[in-house]
Amino acid sequence: MKNVLLTIEYDGSAFHGWQEQPGLRTVQGTLQEALSKVIGFDVHVNGTSRTDAGVHALGQCCSFSGDFGIPVANIKAAVNNLLSEGRTGAGTKPGDIRIVDCREVPEDFHARFDCKGKTYRYILSTGQPDIFRRNYCYFVDGLREAVNDEENDSEAAVALDVEKMREAAGHIVGVHDFACFQSSGGIPRETTVRTIYSLKIITSADSNSNGNIDDLVIEVTGDGFLYNMVRIIVGTLVEVGLGKREPDSVSEAIEAKDRRLAGHTAPAEGLYLAVIYFDKDEIPDYASIV
Repeated sequence: MKNVLLTIEYDGSAFHGWQEQPGLRTVQGTLQEALSKVIGFDVHVNGTSRTDAGVHALGQCCSFSGDFGIPVANIKAAVNNLLSEGRTGAGTKPGDIRIVDCREVPEDFHARFDCKGKTYRYILSTGQPDIFRRNYCYFVDGLREAVNDEENDSEAAVALDVEKMREAAGHIVGVHDFACFQSSGGIPRETTVRTIYSLKIITSADSNSNGNIDDLVIEVTGDGFLYNMVRIIVGTLVEVGLGKREPDSVSEAIEAKDRRLAGHTAPAEGLYLAVIYFDKDEIPDYASIV
């Protein structure tokens, strides 16, 4: 019996989320179909995180097991070829799912239950809307001010107070009951207490920014997340950055455990599942890195 761990990336734009659903194109369903053709029998993968429709992944993980003859080392290339447009030969264009790593793990390993933490990345754009990036970041539409001068009619970048956003982020890092950052409709949880290890707000002035001058990148690392938790955190921080709420209001919302006191839910398109941690020692230090 072989147990295999896959690390995959995907463009979530054309999927109805991770979880397999009858009649809908999902990441899990599409990946299982390709794996089953390569392996030779029906494969079921156990994912670490159930991302929503439109959410992307840079480092989603999943595992599956079975008795099969193909060497584990050959699975990556075979499945990626099947998922690409080169279905009968070497594909020159990758598909919207790609395996980036494939390795054998102990038989008792499970991608979901052995997860010790996750990092999510969220990309905000304060610049003008760009149709070629509309599925990959959050343009803060409706919040920009028109700038009119004698030579040009243009739109200014939205001004976000990053320092206030970082101050607000400091209230989020730590062990808290995060009920205020949970949307209804998710899988019921035994507890809404979670640990946020770090929360970074990266601007274009930082050496490790996304490379777009109008972008802010928010990275949140925790031991687990509630339904829409990261997107609500981002929406709340945006409202702080726009001056619509004070940084201290974040602490008040957490203490009250009231969803109505937190900010709006940021769109799915800007969210990326970045890193899965299976070793606690690999998780960033317990500190607010902002």
